[in-house]
Amino acid sequence: MKSLNRPTSYALIISLGILFFAGFAGTAAFGQFGPVEGTPSPVPKAVAIARPTAEEVQLAERSLAKFLESADSAIKEINQKYPGLISVRVPPVNSATIPFLAPYFQTKFQANVEVAKKGDIDLLFMGDSITDFWRNPDGPYAGKPVLDKYWGNLKVANFGIAGDTTQGVIYRLQHGEGQGFSPKAVMLMIGTNNTGRNSAAEIAEGIGAVVFELQKDFPKAKILLLAVFPRSTAKDPVRATITEINNIIAKLDDGDRVKYLDIGSKFLDADGNIAKDVMSDALHPTTKGYEIWAEAVKEPLANLMK
Repeated sequence: MKSLNRPTSYALIISLGILFFAGFAGTAAFGQFGPVEGTPSPVPKAVAIARPTAEEVQLAERSLAKFLESADSAIKEINQKYPGLISVRVPPVNSATIPFLAPYFQTKFQANVEVAKKGDIDLLFMGDSITDFWRNPDGPYAGKPVLDKYWGNLKVANFGIAGDTTQGVIYRLQHGEGQGFSPKAVMLMIGTNNTGRNSAAEIAEGIGAVVFELQKDFPKAKILLLAVFPRSTAKDPVRATITEINNIIAKLDDGDRVKYLDIGSKFLDADGNIAKDVMSDALHPTTKGYEIWAEAVKEPLANLMK
């Protein structure tokens, strides 16, 4: 904190960096990803992003004011020419934690709510298209034959919605999908659709908010938290993002109600790529991909449901 008390260019660098981040996060405020302003959902401390207190913000503002008072003429000229360019900006709220469901997901959401109202569910699958396609009886991403093979004797509900995000799952749980039944276990796979908008830390925080909501809604359930699956090619930058997400959410494993499991390597060849017969689009599992998934989680799920 000493550097904040000295009128140095370091304060300028920090303020400009924060400003850039805020401006980037403010683009595309609405759409599939929802608003960037609103009330964020509670997040477990293990994955919470550090945010400044009011006192810390005030200290930064005072330090910046001192810096500008003693700055050279070039800096003062820039500050006058571009009001607000040199400023302290508080990081925005994380859109991945703000409950929001896109209008075009409402039909599937309402269908899920009706299933929830009927109750009598022992095992819940929750997530996006990767989970949603467990219900496909045929086609390139047919997961239902595998689901029937491994869990056909159980009372399973699939609340996956193709295209959904962490904020969508939070919304769905809070508005009907998290009420009316008490599952023994939940298998959660969510976050890959957030990579087009959110940072790894934000996505991990969003996943944490989903886990928090699941624990609140289903206090007796055990949660199998799956690492975000690998996608695209081995050299795609999204792989690094996914690795960072998974390193953070692994901290949510509490040895009791939440078990974290990373099965991503099972989908990869020796070069780190995904074979066409496992995920034909390098994102969604084929029937073979679902078979690999089922084999990897059958025992962990069975243990959680005891």
